[in-house]
Amino acid sequence: MKVALVHESLTRLGGAERVLAEMHSIYPSAPIYALLHEDRVVQNLFPDAHVHLSFLRRFPEYVRKRERLFLPILPVVPETFDLSLYDVVISSASAFAKGVVTRPGTLHICYCHSPTRYLWDWYPQIFKENSFGKFRGSLLAILLHYLRLWDQAAARRVDKFIANSKATQERIRKYYGRDSEVIYPPVDVNKFKPTEKNEGYFLVVSRLSPYKRVDLAVNAFNKLEIPLVIVGEGRERQKLEKMSQKNIKFKGFVPDKELPEIYAGARALIFPGEDDFGIVPVEAMASGKPVIALKKGGAIETIIPGVTGEFFEEPHEAILAEVVRQFLEKEETYRTDLIRTQAEKFSKENFRNKIISFVEKTWQEWEKSKFAS
Repeated sequence: MKVALVHESLTRLGGAERVLAEMHSIYPSAPIYALLHEDRVVQNLFPDAHVHLSFLRRFPEYVRKRERLFLPILPVVPETFDLSLYDVVISSASAFAKGVVTRPGTLHICYCHSPTRYLWDWYPQIFKENSFGKFRGSLLAILLHYLRLWDQAAARRVDKFIANSKATQERIRKYYGRDSEVIYPPVDVNKFKPTEKNEGYFLVVSRLSPYKRVDLAVNAFNKLEIPLVIVGEGRERQKLEKMSQKNIKFKGFVPDKELPEIYAGARALIFPGEDDFGIVPVEAMASGKPVIALKKGGAIETIIPGVTGEFFEEPHEAILAEVVRQFLEKEETYRTDLIRTQAEKFSKENFRNKIISFVEKTWQEWEKSKFAS
């Protein structure tokens, strides 16, 4: 069984790239096909892998970094990959990677991190949060309409979907009309040690982008006047720093090897945005730390209220602040061992076992169906 892996953007290290890295450790001889990339990221993440890059590699790096410029042609890019030599193609997709063209005898499995967000559930926000003007706005609306048509057509090319959470599973069913099996992403829980240590600060670990809603945490902790440490970089950092009072500290980018110590010193993690799964809450729980999260998305599937954390019902600073106050009143009731046990359900080992089992079972069924026909 010859396997190939397809991924969208090797331009940073995020949750999707960690999933790809784990898949490559399962299938170390599988080549990786990537639409967009940065040389530094490819070399650091996959130094021993055979990586095939799309024709976009011919553009200068400063152009490749401006991904939005490629939006009209991105559907074409995965269709140019020659995957005719492989029995199984596994695409790691939140947008265009699922659009690869495979031969009739090839099994295409898509590990879906999310149906393309800006084409579906984020679509209204794009026009609310940006001033395009009537002409540019009309052109963008037309472009996104055709991209939605392509996105649904690309989803029909997939033979089997894997969803990274039940939340994603529901959205795959809604937007693509397809069933899927849930296999949660791998979290390196062994990198984190459960501890009773508490240095008195709450913690946010996040990319500083609008949809992550770090502004909710900033406004809530401005009211609470309790120490908050924010780890992460992004285009909202300057705006968030201007909003923040002295009790809120920004650490910027922190290397992975230093994160366990930061988690260890926290009272609890604040997770204010909606994510399809959310690796950060699981990392916090692996450190024995409770999580206070918005009651939406993948957090509902990883956090047990009253045991491993608490939810706030609506994305409003006053509601978040009140839940933090309630948490402080019963902080000592949280048990580190129970929090850690919940995190271990999402380990890399569980992910590996489930992926191997799913691929082997699906391949056997695929082979039988070919002979039957």
